[in-house]
Amino acid sequence: MHSQLYFIVAIFSMASVTFIIRFMPTFLPKKLLNSPLLLAVNKALPLAVMILLILTSLAWLDNNQQFNPSKLLIAQILALIFVLISYHMFRQLFVSMIVGIVCINLFLKILT
Repeated sequence: MHSQLYFIVAIFSMASVTFIIRFMPTFLPKKLLNSPLLLAVNKALPLAVMILLILTSLAWLDNNQQFNPSKLLIAQILALIFVLISYHMFRQLFVSMIVGIVCINLFLKILT
């Protein structure tokens, strides 16, 4: 019962923080929202979040929790390079996603 209460409190606390953050622009004055610091954070945050998502999804560790540049990591990095190149060339997110999926599978097949 204790773990269920923990999960319920965790879910409600995350929901309340999300609710407060999403509705904060409604309550804050426009002068504060147009501050240079907040505009710079707003501009840089999506890129930072994407970089963090990419770095945490890479397979840095092997099964023994030690750094080992495995075939999966090499395939992921190569596929990521191809995704960046395709997005730079075509500026189409959907095409880059397809290129990434094809490349990761192709590189895994080549490397194994």
